[in-house]
Amino acid sequence: MGFSSEEVERYARHLVLREIGGQGQQALKAARVLVVGAGGLGAPASLYLAAAGVGTIGLVDADTVSLSNLQRQVIYSAADVGREKVIAAAEHLLALNPHLAIEPLPHALNAENAEALVENYDLVLDGTDDFATRFCVNAACVAEGKTLVTGAIGRWSGQVGVFSGRPCYQCLVPEIPPDAETCSLVGVVGALAGVIGSMMALEAVKVITRAGEPLQDRLLIYDALSAASRTVRVGADPACTVCGAT
Repeated sequence: MGFSSEEVERYARHLVLREIGGQGQQALKAARVLVVGAGGLGAPASLYLAAAGVGTIGLVDADTVSLSNLQRQVIYSAADVGREKVIAAAEHLLALNPHLAIEPLPHALNAENAEALVENYDLVLDGTDDFATRFCVNAACVAEGKTLVTGAIGRWSGQVGVFSGRPCYQCLVPEIPPDAETCSLVGVVGALAGVIGSMMALEAVKVITRAGEPLQDRLLIYDALSAASRTVRVGADPACTVCGAT
């Protein structure tokens, strides 16, 4: 898979990186990545995936752009308010990098369609803000043998993890927490979405190019108020109903 002279110039800073180089950039160009949720995390993550040269990006989201989104969902502009998120996002991604294929999927991911969506991609990023959807994404990734990069934010803290098979995300969160919070209820500082979304994109690039050590079976927890982070290892839950039998 070759590159045009324009692509060589565009990806020059990757091509000189020992850990990526030409082979890694070819892997990025050949990759198909599904971003579930084109919101606070999906917005920066998809921008950096597009800038990195990921060849095909699928965007799944049934929502439309609202004014309150613009505080953190940096892919959109005021002119996009009222438009379908995935359609507006696709336009902005192609404006950033026309050497891509963007697949906008303007519907919700659920238990009925999750596996059919996930099977068409090599890697999945989940930046949704409800546990029911996260569980559907995780189960589909386990069933289809796909690596999952997951992220979450709320208030001033966020987390990123990478799961492939066993353990899975549901080993970390077996059930929907009774005190589960959403950004619309408790708030979130806008720049935090950029931090965690960018981390998700970075982990995806590492997985695709086989560079360094991804957060495989680990969770990075970032506290923006104290500017501190820590990483914890996630163990397999023997009773996990998703990956326990794999």
